[in-house]
Parts: sequence; structure tokens; C-alpha cells
Amino acid sequence: MPREYQIRKLPRMRPPHPGAILRLDVLPTLDIPVAQAARELGISRQLLHGILAERFPVSAETAVRLGKWCGNGAQLWLTLQRDYDLWQATEKLRHEITAIPSRRLA
Repeated sequence: MPREYQIRKLPRMRPPHPGAILRLDVLPTLDIPVAQAARELGISRQLLHGILAERFPVSAETAVRLGKWCGNGAQLWLTLQRDYDLWQATEKLRHEITAIPSRRLA
């Protein structure tokens, strides 16, 4: 039976939401309005505003669009969202997790 190994620990600081990267780095560099970015991405302004405000997550479909649009691939955007979600869940469940025993396979 294969063993599972923890590849890396979660960071102590909250990872950035993908929307923060878009809001603070991508859109200012491109110097285009949100409405134009939404049109080019083929998504609604409301969805893009929600992502930029960190209220909505980046879905797999949106990651594919962002990856093509930015030229850096969908994996980056999904990884950013995954890291953010895992950190949030770990923080939320911190006290409950301590009560769960860790089992080791023989």
C-alpha cells in the first residue's frame, strides 16, 4: 500500500486570494477598466467584481479564462485559490482538528 507524505506545511500567514493578485498587480499593470477585463474574459462584471473583492472564489472555468488571458495558465490561479481555501478552512477548524486523532497505517 502506498504511503502518503505531507509535501509541505501550510503557511503561517494567510495566502493571498487570487482576486487580490488581480486587483493589486494584474489590472493596474494592464491599465484597463474592470468592465473591459470582464468582457475580454467572457465573464460578467459582477463575477469579476466579486473575485476582486475576495467575495467569490476563482472556479476552474474562471481559472482557465484567467490563465489564457494572463498567459500564465490555469494551474497558477487554481493553486492560489486552493492555498487560500485550505488556509481558511484550517483556521476555521483549528480547535476541532486538535481533537481528531492522527492514525498511521501499519
